[in-house]
Amino acid sequence: MSPPGPAPGPDGPDGGAEAIDPDVDLRVPAHRAEPQGRVLAAVAAGGVAGASARYGISLLWPAGPGAFPWATFWINVGGCALIGVLMVLISEGGRSAHPLVRPFAGVGVLGGFTTFSTYALDISLLLDEGEAGTALAYAGLTVAAALGAVWAGSSATRRAVRGRG
Repeated sequence: MSPPGPAPGPDGPDGGAEAIDPDVDLRVPAHRAEPQGRVLAAVAAGGVAGASARYGISLLWPAGPGAFPWATFWINVGGCALIGVLMVLISEGGRSAHPLVRPFAGVGVLGGFTTFSTYALDISLLLDEGEAGTALAYAGLTVAAALGAVWAGSSATRRAVRGRG
């Protein structure tokens, strides 16, 4: 048995392009970088909806200087609970989800709704305002509550889906 030769390419046995990434087989459609216009449109539309909702909530529930940023906290916690629900429904719901559900609802809506950048900015502003205790509480509580929300959302949905089946 001879050792494997080079991948097909200009230097390979059949004159094709040499493989750059052994995990990618360009003969497989899913491996090719083909136009994903529908997916990009779904992400964009969902992002507009999610970011608009977040902005609206921040206008309705602004945080004053040095105050705990409750709007951003609940936006992130609620979004984490919803992503837990969504992922169970998509991956364990028993029915095949439309291929644009995850890009639209997960990446778009919930990705646009939740906000790590505003969370980090809020912490920075609290520190600049001399509110180190509030900044630390906000930083820790947000992470703990967000992780708990994903777990609660996915666990409750998993129980509901199993109870239905």
